[in-house]
Amino acid sequence: MAYILIVDDDEDFASTAATVLRKEGHEVETEMSPDDATANMEKRIPDLLVLDVMFPEDESGGFELARFMRRQSEKLKNVPILMLTAINTKFPLGFSTKDIDDDWLPVADFLEKPVDFELLRHKVSILLSENKTTHP
Repeated sequence: MAYILIVDDDEDFASTAATVLRKEGHEVETEMSPDDATANMEKRIPDLLVLDVMFPEDESGGFELARFMRRQSEKLKNVPILMLTAINTKFPLGFSTKDIDDDWLPVADFLEKPVDFELLRHKVSILLSENKTTHP
């Protein structure tokens, strides 16, 4: 199956999501910050990145990591990113998939928190199959 990296400062969520995805047969690692994720991805490129938006040290850390991957990292620019966000519950922005954009929000898809784990499994499966189609 696939190698998935989950980046989220909520250790309980990351651990549960990792367990759910491991049950699907995937190899999963977790990191608690964008900096740790970047270091991890320098060693091994994931087949999919599950990335939170907000981190205690940087409220837009997930956005910045996604933009770094797409704009500045040749080896990470094609890794599909499934972004996780609680931004709509914290700020009334109406954030949705229509906001996905190569410049502002360069991700493949996103899920709102709290995450429905069945939907997480489904979106991960779709993104991985799409990535195999475009990057065999």
